[in-house]
This record gives sequence, C-alpha cells and structure tokens, in this order.
Amino acid sequence: MTIPLNAASRLGVEPLGRLLLRFSIPAITGMIVNALYNVVDRIWVGRAVNEIALGGLSLAMPLMTITMAFSMLFGVGAANLISMRLGQNRKEDAENALNHCFFLLVISALVIMTVKLIFLDQILSLMGAEPGSEALDYARRYYRIILLGQVFFMVSFGLSHCTRAQGFPAITMISMLIGAGLNMILDPLFIINFGWGVEGAAWATVISQLAASIWILSFNLGKKAVIHLRLGNFRPSVRILLDIMTFGSSQCLLQFAIASVQFLLNWSMSAYGADILGEGGGDVALSGLNIVMSIVMLFVMPVFGINQGAQPIFGYNYGAKQYNRVRKTFLLAVSAATAVCLTGFTLAMLFPHIIVRLFAPNGSFELLGFAPLAMRVVMFTMPLNGLSIVSINFFVVTGRPKTAIFLSMIRQVIALVPCLVIFGRIWGLWGVIFAMPVADCFTFLVVSIMILRELKKL
Repeated sequence: MTIPLNAASRLGVEPLGRLLLRFSIPAITGMIVNALYNVVDRIWVGRAVNEIALGGLSLAMPLMTITMAFSMLFGVGAANLISMRLGQNRKEDAENALNHCFFLLVISALVIMTVKLIFLDQILSLMGAEPGSEALDYARRYYRIILLGQVFFMVSFGLSHCTRAQGFPAITMISMLIGAGLNMILDPLFIINFGWGVEGAAWATVISQLAASIWILSFNLGKKAVIHLRLGNFRPSVRILLDIMTFGSSQCLLQFAIASVQFLLNWSMSAYGADILGEGGGDVALSGLNIVMSIVMLFVMPVFGINQGAQPIFGYNYGAKQYNRVRKTFLLAVSAATAVCLTGFTLAMLFPHIIVRLFAPNGSFELLGFAPLAMRVVMFTMPLNGLSIVSINFFVVTGRPKTAIFLSMIRQVIALVPCLVIFGRIWGLWGVIFAMPVADCFTFLVVSIMILRELKKL
C-alpha cells in the first residue's frame, strides 16, 4: 500500500531536479514579473513624464529597500523556521511561527510608515539629490503615496515566503502575478490616461500591493494550507521571535547594506555627475543609474527566485539530516542561477543602447551617452553573481547565519563601499561605476573559498 505524501514531505523524497523546477519556476516567474513591473513602471515614467523623473524614483529606492529589509527579516526568518519545524514534524511550532510573522509584519509596517510620513522631507533631502532639484520634487510626490501601502507590501511579501515554505510555490507565484500584473495594467491608465504622472505610478503600486496581500492572506487563513494563520491561537514567544530574527538576519542586513549602497550611489551620481555631464548632470546621472539598476534587477530577481525555490528543499532536508540531497540541491541551484546571469550579461553587452532607449526614447545626449556604457561596465561581472547569491542562502538554511551575514556584507559593505569612495575621489563618476564589478570579483573569490569548505563538510 502506497502512503500518500503531503506537500511538505515530498521535499525529502522526490527527485531533486524535478523538485527544484517545481519550486523554482513559480518563484522565478513571480520574481521576473515583479522585476518587469519595476522596469515597466520606469519605462512609463520615462516616456510619459521625463528622464529626470526616473532620477526621482531612484532617490526613493533606498527607502523602499529598507522596507523590504524588515519584510525579509520576518518573512524569510519565519519561512526558514517553518521549513525546519515541518521537517522535524513539529507542526504546531511551525504554525506559531507563521502567527508571529504576521504580527511582526503588520506592527513594523505601521511604525515605519508613521516615522517616514512625519519626517519625509528631511529623509528625502538626505538621499543624495542636489538641493531644490527637480528629481527631489518627483521623489517626494511619488514616495508619499507609496508609504500609504506599506502594510500591504510587507504582508504580501513577507507571508509569501511562509507560503512557499509549506510546499505551495504556485500560491506565492499567483500572489506576485496579481500584484505585478495589476500594476502593469494600472500604470499606463493612471500615468497617461489620467495624467497623474509619478503619482499615478505610486497609486498603481499601492492598489496592486493591496490585491496581492488579500490573496496571500486568504490562502493562509483557508483550509488548503499545511499550517494556518490562526490569530486567536497566537502565543507570544521570545524564543520564536529570536529564532525568526536569527534566520532572517542575513537577508535583512543584506537589504540594509543594499540601501546604504543605493544612498551612496545616489550621492555619488549627484556629486560627480556635473563634472562629466555638465549642468544638471547630477539628475541625468541619477536617471542613467536608475535605468542600469533596473536591468540589473531584472536578472538578479530570477536568481532570488531560484534561491526561494531551493530554500524549502534546503531547510526540509537539512532538518531531516539528508545532507546529500542538500549538497545536490545547491549544485543545481548554482547552475541555474549562473545561466540566468549569463543571459543578462550577453544582452547588456550586445544591446545596451536599445535597452536605454526603451526608457528614454527622446533622452538627452548626455543620458544616451552615459547609460549604455555604464550598463556594460556594471554587468560585465554579472555571471559571477549566481554562485555568490545562492551560497549566502545556503549558509542561512544550514544553520550558519553569522557566516551568511559576513558574506552578505562582503560585496555590499566590505568591498563595495571602500571602492565607491576611493575610486570616486580618484576617477569621479566613472570610478564609481567601475567600483561595482571590482566588488563583484572580490566577493566571488571569498565566497568560492568558503562554500567549497562547507560542501566538503557535508
């Protein structure tokens, strides 16, 4: 007699190639759609408003990344804890971790929204724009509305990790498709038809995040989930809170580091842009950077999707002490991530001018001269990033959060920040651009050494 397997227990017995595909494809699809929504958002803003408005959106990016950091602290942390508890057959503990995640997301979202709304002008003035610049005004008009949907974004993004950890990657994919798909439909309607400009882009984002949060909540409250969101059964536990924050700390700190780098990049574009691009060059450089980083994220996000697909497989099999399956999953994930990065590298090397003109068909001479070359430089080391990103997640799930935190900081702080500062002072704007591939190479070298040692232990 064959004993039927539930969604979670299949993680320990199904063939790994098929399992990684089944979990990664929905996650990759969702992340690609999510990245496309950001790209399409900026394409409509660049075409319907102007290229400087793109620089305004770039100023808001560090603040949005900080919000994502808290979402990942609680969402990724709870997801890792849920995977391990399900692998240990401790369903009640897994369910309580889900309840903790929900409350942590809502409370932190409300606190962040309140603080940012009160001090919005002061915060935005620190983000790197020239005082009184046109880009700063666009950032203020855009981000004030984005803050109103803070709780919707954090709940949908955070709980999506927990849903995937239960063995339902397709539900998470649908959540992302709902949010990103609706956003892409509303963008042209609000930005062009209604003539709302950057405010239209912000309202489209908020409404889309609301729809995604309703979907993910309805699933976790329903009967199909392996564990359920039962707010009445919530039992506060300092132990669970600490476990969640431990498992999610590396991804959270990585996002904070990314936010710091985004701020430093914005400041550098503003400080050095005028030296090369002339008067108003700071705003032009900000817009060019926004285009380049949008394309970078278009290919990094699928790698995060592969990571998310591998996470429950790592967690369940590590909890069940099936270490051979953990190692094989890692190798499959790295191979897939590297293939995605190679695709991004190839397109950036061959078609940078075409890509830039998608955002700014009537862009200034300065923008069309700066952005394509900057794209080629920044994405030259893209093929190295697959190993680095997957390895950091691997150390988290296998109970090495301190190592994961250290590796997260290598590229974003230890290597990149000094390069940005030193290269910028010596070579100006192009020194800042070249700092990014240099940091990628250093990170790849360190991560390769450490992950090889870890694989030998397994």
